[in-house]
Amino acid sequence: MKKIGSNGMKWLKIIHVFLVVLFFGGILSSIALNLHIDLTKYDESYLGYKNLIIISDHIVKWGAIGTLLVGLTYGFFTNWGFFKHRWVGVKFVLYMIQTIVGIFIVDELMVANMELLETQKEMALNNPIFIRNHEIRQYAVYFQVLVTTFIFIISFLKPWRKKKRGR
Repeated sequence: MKKIGSNGMKWLKIIHVFLVVLFFGGILSSIALNLHIDLTKYDESYLGYKNLIIISDHIVKWGAIGTLLVGLTYGFFTNWGFFKHRWVGVKFVLYMIQTIVGIFIVDELMVANMELLETQKEMALNNPIFIRNHEIRQYAVYFQVLVTTFIFIISFLKPWRKKKRGR
């Protein structure tokens, strides 16, 4: 396969950083919003969940999809590969775990709670399933932040590299 040149690599890095900022910024925004939803007030809870869905659909998902596509581009069209360097492989695996948590826990619980709010109105706020979903979702988002932070650290430190031998 044809590899990307140095100018293409610079643009790929710019795009990658931009998409990661979207992804991580959206996750952090959802934490801030989730922490300030007053679960005793229906209108505030409904609006908060509506905004969480907007952030997820229009910021986090685009950042996540874009980051995945850039990662695949790095893997297939550059010399980095997927598992040539252990730290790149670890980042890729962690990103996939984090994305699975986002899709199958964070988003599912958020949509389920929105449905409860729409069907049960004020009664949803006292529904133990709603409260449990809200708490689990929050912990899953904390997990995503921790994983993303660890991925950032790996990206900068590049641990597990083979050490250059002295002459």
